[in-house]
Amino acid sequence: MDIDTSSSQTTKKEVLQKERRASSDSVYDTFLQCLTHRAQPSDHISDIVYSQANPSFANVLGSYIRNCRFNSSSTLKPLVIVTPTQESHVQAAVLGSKDLGVHLKIRSGGHDFEGISYISDDAFFILDMFNLRSIEVDIKEETAWVQAGATLGELYYRIWEKSKVHGFPGGVCRTVGVGGHLSGAGYGNMLRKYGLSVDNVLDAKMVDVQGRTLDRKAMGEDLFWAIIGGGGASFGVILAYQIKLVPVPEKVTVFRVEKTLDQNATDLVYKWQFVAPGTDPGLFMRLVLQPVTSKTQKGQKTLGASVVALFLGNSDQLLAITDKELPEMGLKKENCTEMSWIESVLWWDGFDEGTIPPLETLLSRDYPINFLKRKSDYVQSPISKANLDLLWKKMIELGNVGLMFNPYGGRMSEIPASATPFPHRAGNLFKIQYFINWRDDDPELEKNYLAQIRSLYSYTTPFVSKNPRGAYLNYRDLDIGTSTNGKNSYEEGRVYGVKYFNDNFERLVKVKTAVDPNNFFRNEQSILPLPK
Repeated sequence: MDIDTSSSQTTKKEVLQKERRASSDSVYDTFLQCLTHRAQPSDHISDIVYSQANPSFANVLGSYIRNCRFNSSSTLKPLVIVTPTQESHVQAAVLGSKDLGVHLKIRSGGHDFEGISYISDDAFFILDMFNLRSIEVDIKEETAWVQAGATLGELYYRIWEKSKVHGFPGGVCRTVGVGGHLSGAGYGNMLRKYGLSVDNVLDAKMVDVQGRTLDRKAMGEDLFWAIIGGGGASFGVILAYQIKLVPVPEKVTVFRVEKTLDQNATDLVYKWQFVAPGTDPGLFMRLVLQPVTSKTQKGQKTLGASVVALFLGNSDQLLAITDKELPEMGLKKENCTEMSWIESVLWWDGFDEGTIPPLETLLSRDYPINFLKRKSDYVQSPISKANLDLLWKKMIELGNVGLMFNPYGGRMSEIPASATPFPHRAGNLFKIQYFINWRDDDPELEKNYLAQIRSLYSYTTPFVSKNPRGAYLNYRDLDIGTSTNGKNSYEEGRVYGVKYFNDNFERLVKVKTAVDPNNFFRNEQSILPLPK
């Protein structure tokens, strides 16, 4: 007899949800007392704490949910949301949660692909950092202090206000929160020139488990090392990072070139594997692969390959490189657009199909949300043409999963694997992001799409890194292992930990054991302390 486990799980969650609603108010009152006791009367603490009974609760919770999969009526909700407006509120929230023995989740931008900054199976609070968004740019020193709740778009805009020839090598999605992006390593389309985002971090401020505010000097080099790529939420609450700005030319060049299988896409992709990781460090050529409808064979699917690129120079310099190194792309001057670096940020954020909107768009926190799933891999040897053909066949057969190839090399190969917790440096040709999106809230559709992306991930096993099969922390993927934070948590944590961090995992565990031995700061894929 078949048992419908999904409906029984839903019923169980509904019961838990009711229990949480019932306890939310009483916990709220106790928690508010804890916070008020540690704050100034002028802080108006009650204005920044939301129980489930508060009419604004659903709006505050939903504002930074970036994956519809974790925004259903059956998704377990936090007992309380705290929205600090100053650093002392963070200290009070940490100590108050600890006093009450309630799990604290930390959210800066909400872009965690598995939603673990705002969902949990156990009773929890959310510390929502979106109000802590100040950005202080010092062009003379070529640095900036950025609070964790600022977005990448806000950061880029504030840099541009002060200088047209400075930038920062961060991600291409403008609404990503700085706290999560940098603490998980962070990368963008200048990584071949300047490395990861965290390769350009100079200092940090955080609140530790004892409620102390620490900068780099006070926390020491081990803890500082851990929070520049090891995931901040395992170690404390990141308040802000000091970053180093990088030079950008007054004009950069962008282009998008699209090919299908009947336009020799396979030859292009095969050659790209040799060229993209080894070319001029100022040239970043992302390759996007997905099944598309054929324009020549009616009703048939084919494989579309798009090269989306940023070059830190003009189009003539760019064409001199691509004509020689990647003629298979067929890049022409009319495919290239020269623009300022700040305009290229908007172009990359999805405005490449039409006119670039006003630069103030970078300050908007509006973000169209879908249901989605992501996975990651690293490729260390080129995939043969024969295997690419088989891969295309598999992708077309599955129908909806796309792949993004992000080239490494350049500066990435020069920085030692142990310099930060992020270990995937020299020896990696490119990173793969597996992606699938859908719009309808349909459990059967979700099941089908998750099966598709997992099937493709399984299929690519022979082509990617091994022992361990590497993964990127900021492309969060709970399929590769989770921790129950129970008795066997260290062993559970090791399963996913070595995939994300390779040989750096043990050093992260040592730091965790030293600074948070009781595992107060935790989530489904956090670093666990050594067993006592």
